[in-house]
Amino acid sequence: MKVLVIGSGGREYSIGLALKKDPAVEKIYFAPGNGATDELGENLQIKDHRELAEFAKAEGIDLTVVGPEAPLVEGIVDLFREEGLTIFGPTAAAAQLEGSKIFMKNFLARHKIPTARYIETGSMEEASRFIDSLEAPIVVKADGLCAGKGVIIAASKDEAKEAAQGMLSGESFGEAGSKIVVEEFLDGYELSVFAVCDGKDYVILPAAQDHKRLLDGDRGPNTGGMGAYAPTPLIDEDLYRKIEERAVIPTLKGMEEEGTPFTGVLFMGVMVVKGEPYILEYNVRFGDPECEELMPLLKSPASELFYKAATGKLAEAKIEFHEGRYAVGVVMASKNYPYRSSEPAEIIVDEIHHEELKANAHISYAGVSRGEDGKLYATGGRVLVCVGMGDSIREARDRAYMLVGQVHFAGKQCRTDIAYQALQD
Repeated sequence: MKVLVIGSGGREYSIGLALKKDPAVEKIYFAPGNGATDELGENLQIKDHRELAEFAKAEGIDLTVVGPEAPLVEGIVDLFREEGLTIFGPTAAAAQLEGSKIFMKNFLARHKIPTARYIETGSMEEASRFIDSLEAPIVVKADGLCAGKGVIIAASKDEAKEAAQGMLSGESFGEAGSKIVVEEFLDGYELSVFAVCDGKDYVILPAAQDHKRLLDGDRGPNTGGMGAYAPTPLIDEDLYRKIEERAVIPTLKGMEEEGTPFTGVLFMGVMVVKGEPYILEYNVRFGDPECEELMPLLKSPASELFYKAATGKLAEAKIEFHEGRYAVGVVMASKNYPYRSSEPAEIIVDEIHHEELKANAHISYAGVSRGEDGKLYATGGRVLVCVGMGDSIREARDRAYMLVGQVHFAGKQCRTDIAYQALQD
């Protein structure tokens, strides 16, 4: 099987790593990939979606897996399907669940899926009135895609109004903020729950927990994610059942009823309040860095999961995860992340002599490029993820941090407390 992976981050590297270990996969292409994905397959410098589809047809690509949200919202799945190609991901219409927060919130309301009280508006006057009716903190969201940065949790009503004004004026997020969602803040703990769907059937993956804030103790600005772990003990069978019955099933049923069957990854940002799940948001692809932990937990072949979902045959698949295994991923970011870009810095990884670490830890590369000298350079943002595996969260966490100690580049930064909520006494 030949597989094309769309994207360039740690998520796509992790998908490639899982496919590389799959005996059914003979060749992997990345478009565009990053400086390290060339160790797993071949990088393509083709940006145009139609050109990529032509390449896939010419090369006999059996399966395309789309990593990031932007190509999905732009309709790459529709285009590939029109050309008779097998592609994993939702159509542009179904991808509105992430592409428009207003669409998503209204969908939740239509199908009685539990979520926070909200309004959608393009009017500052209306936003102010609703903000005045809420208790702080207050959540303000830009409607469109903002690369994971379009959500402000305001500590006061004045701050919420300032955030709303910044979005509606176009100053904060341009066109993406021309309409906004203002909603009540739900006080609980957050989980990342993923369901791989084929339009009718689904497989729920082990729940993960992401660490969004830059600094230890969940302080500092929100980022794309500074680390994650899976599975989390903060969920039990009862909570899985509630999420399945109240969110997954009605979402797939609702999308089908509305003429936009959902295939691909339904990523549910779940807030658990007093044991009850509420949907904070939907994304339509794997989270990053959660994907980096979920892929090594997958026991069955990755190609089977993606191919069966893409062809409407998930019911035929036997998807298994490693029982009793845990994964912890620690993001190593560049010096100035998330404020501004950083100077490229050479990445040096010490030779690992510890056999246990070799067998139970690896690096998923993200913001890296390969220099003319053949060396890898950190080129800004989230540079890589050190992933540790173990028979307990503590063992997986310790291995991830042992690997962090082997990786060096100028200005590197990372949190030291990933998985702390699961390890509190």
